[in-house]
Amino acid sequence: MIEAFLASWPLFGDTYLAGWAVACLLSVVGVQVVARDQIFLGAAVSQASTLGTAVAIWLQGVTVIHAFQADAVTFLFAVTASLLTALASAREAKPGGESAEAVTGWIFLVGSSVPVLLLAHSPHGLEEVHRILFSSILGASRTDVWLFGGLLGASLVAVWQLRDRIVLYAMDPEMAAAVGMRPALWRVGLAAWLGLAVGLSIHSAGMIYSFGCLVLPAMAARKLCREVRPMFVVAPVLGLATAIIAFVVANTVDLPPAQLTVALQCGVLAVAWLWVRLRSGLSAVGDAG
Repeated sequence: MIEAFLASWPLFGDTYLAGWAVACLLSVVGVQVVARDQIFLGAAVSQASTLGTAVAIWLQGVTVIHAFQADAVTFLFAVTASLLTALASAREAKPGGESAEAVTGWIFLVGSSVPVLLLAHSPHGLEEVHRILFSSILGASRTDVWLFGGLLGASLVAVWQLRDRIVLYAMDPEMAAAVGMRPALWRVGLAAWLGLAVGLSIHSAGMIYSFGCLVLPAMAARKLCREVRPMFVVAPVLGLATAIIAFVVANTVDLPPAQLTVALQCGVLAVAWLWVRLRSGLSAVGDAG
């Protein structure tokens, strides 16, 4: 198994490295999403990227402007849509206005329905949307490796330097404001981090892989850790480990690596749930005894 995987490295090495970097990056970002119970926001941001891609492809079909024909424009639209969705969630709800959850739900549904309508008569466009939705990471390039490696490095440094403040804001925004932190600035900053990471990842790795790596390792880490701080270590370790195992197995048995990674992460989360229930049951028995 390992020999076959190593033999495939000259052909798919960039794909492996980019996929692992994405898994680790999104697992780190996902800690603050899970800690703040904003999992559905992650889904909406992911879906918004699909909408951005669809709009860019639709414009390519209805305009003669040469700039809209470039792949870079499609990439820009996808990332911008994710970033704007994340920033929309960061706004402070006004009395009588729509909640952030309502806006997030609306964006998710728009992103789920409009792309198919825009590209219903464009076979190439629908194929691209389906590629994003069903996650094909096999086209990752050396540029993706450097891009996600750089984002991962910057994220790890930022988390190491600001971890106490991130944890405080995630768990108790009122206390964070009381000690001098600026909640509005932190909302925008964390939202921009989420939108940028997810938008870039989906363009290269697809929605299923990106959304799975964003929330599943962090959810498992929350079950295994008693505090948020160690989640920033446990979540990326789980994300990277599951991605490595899945890529090796997928190469051996000829399965889609993205879907296998997410399925394995679902299994890890299920084991974490069972472990917590077992631990609670043993504690109850011990207390009774």
